[in-house]
Amino acid sequence: MTVLETVRWVAPAVVPALLAGTLVARSELRHEPRTLAIGTYVLGGAAGAVCMLLTNLASRWSGLDVRSSLVGEGPALLFLFCLVAPLGEVSKVAAMWPAFLSHQFQGRKDGVAYSALAALGFASAQAALTLHAHPVGSIWLARELLALPAHVFFAVFWGYALGRAKRARRRPTSIFPVAWIVATASHGLYTHIVYGRGPGALVGVVPLLLAMAGVAWVAGRDLTRVVVPQNAGAGGPPSRVSVLGRAEPPSLEAVRDALRRRDQPIKLRWILVGALVTVGAMVAGLTAAIAFGHWIHVDFSVVDEHDAATTAPLALLGVGLLTAFPISGFLVARASNVPTLLEPAIGAALAIAAVCIMLGLMAPIALVFAFAFSPIAFGLSCAGAWAGLPTT
Repeated sequence: MTVLETVRWVAPAVVPALLAGTLVARSELRHEPRTLAIGTYVLGGAAGAVCMLLTNLASRWSGLDVRSSLVGEGPALLFLFCLVAPLGEVSKVAAMWPAFLSHQFQGRKDGVAYSALAALGFASAQAALTLHAHPVGSIWLARELLALPAHVFFAVFWGYALGRAKRARRRPTSIFPVAWIVATASHGLYTHIVYGRGPGALVGVVPLLLAMAGVAWVAGRDLTRVVVPQNAGAGGPPSRVSVLGRAEPPSLEAVRDALRRRDQPIKLRWILVGALVTVGAMVAGLTAAIAFGHWIHVDFSVVDEHDAATTAPLALLGVGLLTAFPISGFLVARASNVPTLLEPAIGAALAIAAVCIMLGLMAPIALVFAFAFSPIAFGLSCAGAWAGLPTT
């Protein structure tokens, strides 16, 4: 093996290690014993190596693989969701568990930090082993770089739940299982797009990465928030992003409050209207994207997931579709004049569910992508509705 080939699989594995060092140096972990943080990272790496070994053994024994091109769509998804995704997240939990049992582990911030360290160690081992097994091809480098933020993001999701349980002195069984299941299922969908599909499917993870970055930024801002908003606990709707008002985004607590039912009953009429408006906006968005594509002479028939150069038309359709959700959410919230996000959110959820059902009947393969992008669409719809809420 040449020096260049060695660097090819070692360098990407070093990136998570550098991120782990930065996390320890710039977070509250710098005030805690370094041995606990380093140990969590090392255990994460060991877990990643063991997980990779077990996955390869299971693949050789069963003949299954996460790549649809090798075993087909159904077997690949079965192998992914029944073994690969659960085993990966269980391994990260096992790597982080000694830190959770430590008296140094106090609350949500520690849950986020130590779960991120375990995930970074896991990503280091997996990147090194995967690239060592595939010494050629830039596609595998791209896959490992795209897998890194997902490892951390979904681990932090259940890590935050463990932190809340520890802070409230509750058993982890209170909220952790639900968070772990959601993280595992979401990570499984992401993994299917990155590893299970052709190179062209990697374009589809761009909005997913943007959504992860947005959620991580808002959650990080909430974790470091010190000042309690003046309108906390008030009877009216929470402070929000206004179209012409303050640019400060809402906190997670404010969004949770806006999704709760208030004293007045839920207006079913506006839920139905919201679902119809969302479906109409989706059709209009796709139509506008197709019309724009024809205007600039885009050939939609050349799309092939095995050729990344042909995915520009698909990206154009995705932009048109996703743009519809914040617009529909804003229109429904502004027209209904309701003080919460509940009606627009339920309407958007019904519209997304209806689309998933239709795709399941007509194009089952597309259903995987629909499930993967549903949280983004729902979040965009809620963001638009937040902007359309009546001002206080």
